Amino acid sequence: MNRRKRSLFVRTLLFLFALNSICIFYYFRLHPRPQHPLDDEEQNLNLNLTPPSLSSSSSLKPWPLLPSYLPWNISSFPPVGSCEAYFGNGFSRSISPLRGRNGFFRCHYSETLQSSICEGGTIRMDPGRIAMSRGGEDLEKVMGRREEDELPWFESEAFQIEEGEGWERREDRKLVDQAFLDQYLKHGAVHMHTMRSLVESIRVVPTGQLQCDQVIDEPTLLVTRFEYANMFHTVTDWYSAYVSSRVTGLAGLPHLVFIDGHCKAQLEETWKSLFTSVRYAKDFAGTVCFRHAILSPLGYETALFKGLTESFSCQGSAANILRQKPDYQKTARLSEFGEMLLSSFDLLPIPKREPGMLNILFVRREDYLAHPRHNGKVQSRLSNELEVFDSVQTWAKMKNNMKCKLNVVNGLFAHMHMKEQLQAIRDASIVIGAHGAGLTHLVSAQTDTIVLEIIASMYRRPHFQLISSWKGLEYHAINLPGSYARPTEVTDELSKIMKSLGC
Repeated sequence: MNRRKRSLFVRTLLFLFALNSICIFYYFRLHPRPQHPLDDEEQNLNLNLTPPSLSSSSSLKPWPLLPSYLPWNISSFPPVGSCEAYFGNGFSRSISPLRGRNGFFRCHYSETLQSSICEGGTIRMDPGRIAMSRGGEDLEKVMGRREEDELPWFESEAFQIEEGEGWERREDRKLVDQAFLDQYLKHGAVHMHTMRSLVESIRVVPTGQLQCDQVIDEPTLLVTRFEYANMFHTVTDWYSAYVSSRVTGLAGLPHLVFIDGHCKAQLEETWKSLFTSVRYAKDFAGTVCFRHAILSPLGYETALFKGLTESFSCQGSAANILRQKPDYQKTARLSEFGEMLLSSFDLLPIPKREPGMLNILFVRREDYLAHPRHNGKVQSRLSNELEVFDSVQTWAKMKNNMKCKLNVVNGLFAHMHMKEQLQAIRDASIVIGAHGAGLTHLVSAQTDTIVLEIIASMYRRPHFQLISSWKGLEYHAINLPGSYARPTEVTDELSKIMKSLGC
């Protein structure tokens, strides 16, 4: 090939290469990579797998290191109706009725749970326009007060937000219309859906007209409690608040404001341990603006409660297994949440069990004054509880041998500090007790804990069998014809469990 032909050949190759590069450039420009069917704002919200770090000036408590933690802000969402959609981040649809430079409002909707986690900023609250008792009083000072007086009724403009993009201007200046509420904040079976009512009360004001007596810059959860003195229902509230904080990608544990007028209760200490700070709405002397407010769904809308009325299959599993091989029919979320409770009282890391030492935690029911409408007497679920407890203690002493040493723990939870309760459940090898809210502590049990529930005929409900399944715990039950348990039947069942443990 002569020099001229060689030069022509090289120029031709260069031309074809340049032409091909130009074609590829315009192809990808005209045919962008397919996106997840969510808007760009939601893409940015969910692709970040690690939460942002706290600034040096932040007063928020940092997230603790949890052995069972799995990412919440994800690039793809679990299938509707899957185990992860029930317990994890199934809030796959993001709807933004208002987007602005200073204020915004959006809801993250879960088709599985039929509920939303909503967040907004800047939102103004006027406590004077919320009709309810003050809240936070000593129980003895408000005995006899009606529950209706403690739950919030929102007047128009109890909450306000500054006008922005995307908002459909309405004559009544409501942030959202009835169709939005019915689709994303469904009323459900509760007689009073306070989160829905709160959103319904929000009015949009023109730019520059949002006047605040106080501004809270850091993220704040707004929570309304219903059965606030009951352990099971309070755990559903804790879980909802935890999920809301994770789904919205908070860098640390938020502040919390109770939008209710309940008095102080024993379980309030755990709220304070879980979050950066806790206040009641009526504690604020004037109007307050939240730069970032998160509206936590009702506890009734969590998987913990819906499991009582809906049928879905979900088995507890270790987080390290799910990290390697995701399975939408399994979950480690309850273990993650249980570790969160333990961590809030400095009970992590979990110590290794002493070989041959078995703690048998007997969860007891006892009288205590729970709330203003309570007479201090709890309903008996096991008419001869003390007799059964004494028999278990006697049986344990007889069963002590060289292989296994048994220690029976008297779980009088109503008069124990929450840290003592959590430590007792954490260290238990076997948990035994009559059906009752105290067994909800199983969310913080170790995965090799064995459960023996004694169920009276009047209380055959699946609460703790389900929690055991969702945690992956071995579960046994003694179903009574009434409320009396033959002590020998209980100790015989315990003997079978001990035999399975090699004792």
